Amino acid sequence: MEWSIVWKAAIALSGLGLLFGGLLAIAAAKFKVETDPRVDEVLEVLGGSNCGACGYPNCERAAEAIVSGEAPVDACLSGGGDVAEKVAKIMGVEAGVRERKIALVHCKGGLAESVPKAIYHGIDSCLAAVKIAGGGKACPYGCLGLGTCKDACPVNAIIIDEDRRRWVDRDKCTGCGLCVEKCPRGLIELVPRKQEVLVVCKNIEKGAKARRVCKVCCNGCKKCEKVCEVDAIKVVDNLARIDYEKCNQCGKCIEVCPNQVIVRVVPAWTSRRKAKEPSPAIP
Repeated sequence: MEWSIVWKAAIALSGLGLLFGGLLAIAAAKFKVETDPRVDEVLEVLGGSNCGACGYPNCERAAEAIVSGEAPVDACLSGGGDVAEKVAKIMGVEAGVRERKIALVHCKGGLAESVPKAIYHGIDSCLAAVKIAGGGKACPYGCLGLGTCKDACPVNAIIIDEDRRRWVDRDKCTGCGLCVEKCPRGLIELVPRKQEVLVVCKNIEKGAKARRVCKVCCNGCKKCEKVCEVDAIKVVDNLARIDYEKCNQCGKCIEVCPNQVIVRVVPAWTSRRKAKEPSPAIP
């Protein structure tokens, strides 16, 4: 073996490696993209949950969009007002005021309240159940309670009990809206966090027909509409609907609702935490 050839080849390869490495270093320096240091600061504030509720694939991309001006400082829905204020401080602007919202499931009928039409055996997916003869409930508007919304929630704010009733933990819910997108029956809505009086039903069938499939449905009786003094509640397509801007939270509609479809929740939880009471939920 000619060792001189081996050494020459090794030296040549090393030289080429150094040459290409140098060229790459020069190219990297020449074409370097300067990163705004505020991106890292904003990213640290966002928390890195990568929930996607802001419309961006991850928190890093959201931080870049905020710094570039593509997205507002309150783009992080899951972070709420506290995160918006911190981001605004980094960006040197005013945070502004965006009304905080919270998820509401428009159904309070569990297995005990809703009439079944079939027994569903399959994966715990509302979408899968809907595709199989519309699910197991006789009410075509009722929540199937199989956990599609729960699985979509990045903060574990949705609870499903043994009766398959859905509970939204208002202490945890950030109003990101991911559960809204996942519900195959369109039963989840983001409502103002400060709203206390809420309708938890989506059934638009007429009275007797609605009652045959669920004990806690809206039957379109209009008692709530008649008692409202500020014209904030209307029965449209046999379903009570509240205008949140008009509603003064008096609760008279709750008192006259025969099926307890209209409920009241308390939006401020500080006193309850101090009293060590269980975390409130909907329904």
